Amino acid sequence: MIRVEQLVKQYDSITAVDGVSLEVTPGELFGFLGPNGAGKTTTIKVLTTLLRPTSGRAMVAGYDVMKEPGKVRSVIGYVAQDVSVDDKGTGRENLMLQGHLHHMENKLLRQRVDKLLELVGLTADANRRTETYSGGMRKRLDLIVGLVHQPKVLFLDEPTLGLDPQTRARVWSYLRDINQREGITIFLTTHYMEEADTLCHRLAIIDQGKIKALGSPNELKDDIGGDRIDIGFSEERLIGESVFVDSALRVLRGQPFIQRIETLGDSLAVYADRGERIIPQIVELLAQSGVPAKTVTLSRPSLNDVFLKHTGYTIRGGEASTAERFRERFRRRPKGGNR
Repeated sequence: MIRVEQLVKQYDSITAVDGVSLEVTPGELFGFLGPNGAGKTTTIKVLTTLLRPTSGRAMVAGYDVMKEPGKVRSVIGYVAQDVSVDDKGTGRENLMLQGHLHHMENKLLRQRVDKLLELVGLTADANRRTETYSGGMRKRLDLIVGLVHQPKVLFLDEPTLGLDPQTRARVWSYLRDINQREGITIFLTTHYMEEADTLCHRLAIIDQGKIKALGSPNELKDDIGGDRIDIGFSEERLIGESVFVDSALRVLRGQPFIQRIETLGDSLAVYADRGERIIPQIVELLAQSGVPAKTVTLSRPSLNDVFLKHTGYTIRGGEASTAERFRERFRRRPKGGNR
């Protein structure tokens, strides 16, 4: 349903999308996971014909986004990050307007509108002006506006950004329902790990405009290998910032039962098979070396772990890490380049 080959989009000397290639099959719920500035929105705007790529090729539902933009637009729905419904119109009027823009026959359009309003629980509020809607209601309406004309592909850019956890869970339920009932291919961007893990059949991790990993959530987590053991150290006995971490690394590195170790500030993430059997050995080794472990927790690999492995950092804790990465990119740009 979607085919992208070596897609590149440049702005002056900044490469926002850098050689992206992927395929999305019909009926798939596909995710683009990455922080702000990774190239997610730029890619989706190219696929929805809102931006022209610098190079490469993209096909949507068999149509070339460069050569046949009108045909692409006729078979896709697009819901941007910012809600774009008309505040002065009612919920029903917003949906009817979208249908008329796609030249839908009135009887079919009214039936479609009724069905969509029922799907997202807005039937009782359909004749109210949307300026009286809550943020969650407006987001639900915005979602189904992109579905009025029964598109083959629905593009969603950060569909739950800024929503509270309860509303976010409802939107997830609606998306699964739409995908399963109508067989619509859904391509969504997100920086929420849980959203990608919960919703997506497959996903691509994108960072600095490049795809770093591609597969189903379980495949990506299985590729990490082993369980994760997080070890925290007592702050009260720290002489220097990383004394215990450095000591623990010296003790644990090279142990045959450990696959790899990641340093996370004042803690360690240790990866090993059958972690429940390995923990006593780790604790004993640390104790014998005078390195007290304050906390030890066991977990299966998560998408955070996958992201960390492929990018060297985690989205957890907001977008501060992304801002820092972009500052670094600008510092490395050639002198005299446009800023």
